[in-house]
Amino acid sequence: MQELTINSKLPAIGTSIFAVMSKMANDYNAINLSQGFPDFNCSDELIQLVNDFMKKGFNQYAPMPGTIELRKQISENVKKDYGSSYNFDSEITVTAGATQALFTAFSTIITAGDEVIIFEPAYDSYLPAIKINGGIPVTIQLNKNDFSVPWDEVRKSITNKTKCIVFNSPHNPTGSILKEDDIKELQKIVNGTDILIISDEVYEHIIFEDEMHLSFTRDPELAKRSFVISSFGKTFHTTGWKMGYCCAPEELTKEFRKIHQFVVFAVNTPIQLAIATFMKDVSNIKKLNKFYQDKRDSFASLIKDSRFSLKSCSGTYFQLLDYSKISDKHDLEFSKYLTKEIGVATIPLSPFFSKGSEEKLIRICFAKKDEILKQAADKLCQI
Repeated sequence: MQELTINSKLPAIGTSIFAVMSKMANDYNAINLSQGFPDFNCSDELIQLVNDFMKKGFNQYAPMPGTIELRKQISENVKKDYGSSYNFDSEITVTAGATQALFTAFSTIITAGDEVIIFEPAYDSYLPAIKINGGIPVTIQLNKNDFSVPWDEVRKSITNKTKCIVFNSPHNPTGSILKEDDIKELQKIVNGTDILIISDEVYEHIIFEDEMHLSFTRDPELAKRSFVISSFGKTFHTTGWKMGYCCAPEELTKEFRKIHQFVVFAVNTPIQLAIATFMKDVSNIKKLNKFYQDKRDSFASLIKDSRFSLKSCSGTYFQLLDYSKISDKHDLEFSKYLTKEIGVATIPLSPFFSKGSEEKLIRICFAKKDEILKQAADKLCQI
């Protein structure tokens, strides 16, 4: 029998580094600080709400854009948090997680030959989504010292083919955040152009030292050209529920939904209704900053006497560790060593770059139980 031939749309793409390192963690019984998910449960109240809506019979298809209850609550929260008005009916879409929202946004606007600017290190779903839609990724490295945006490089990279610029703040994997000066620079660059923006804001509620999250919804000029994407999984410790949303002006949302309806049509009905109810108590969101800042600071204290150096972390639940005083190994090899020999699984930074990286940096996730962080820190301090 003749073998079937498939012309791969992503010939250079392999298995995600997150899946690779999580499998290694399981294989070697290592503490898993690699993949970005909490190891503690979500609110009992939220679970009960989901169960209640299931028992009440809300188990069939939701409306394609999302339940009215959840879209209304998102609209209210965005108004409270950022002073921005999004019409729940025509400008908010509930999605099967933020990654689906990102893929749908890329698919909505990118055609063959369009250039899309992304900043590296970058979350690993951006490049494949751009390429599978025929786009041309234009990669710019964030400044090495503080992972800030090199705006001179951005200006040089703009061409008449630039369709979109992708932002992620708070930033995975570095924990950096955009500042007011960044917003001003971007306003200057896109003013008078047709450049669109995809803003990945899934960690919007995990930001430290009383810093303000500068959502792209806040600025009318940027909002009118932006898909702003967020995640309930990150906010409510429910990554396995795959529930996110996209806010965008009506003309962008209209095109977004054309694709969304044929990707998933609609997402989990009882979970949407439960989240809508749970969000009404703002304390369920506002307490996140302190909760994760305490975990960040606790882990930093636990490894202060180790040979690792910590990079600044202003948001997310990730921390970069510099191991240059420990080893000359490539970060992937060092991560494998930590998993096999030390018993702690981490994520190397090089897969977040399209051409790899020689930086001696690894990423850990501190969204873990305190006793797990203590066990991991003890092991890391032995090196």
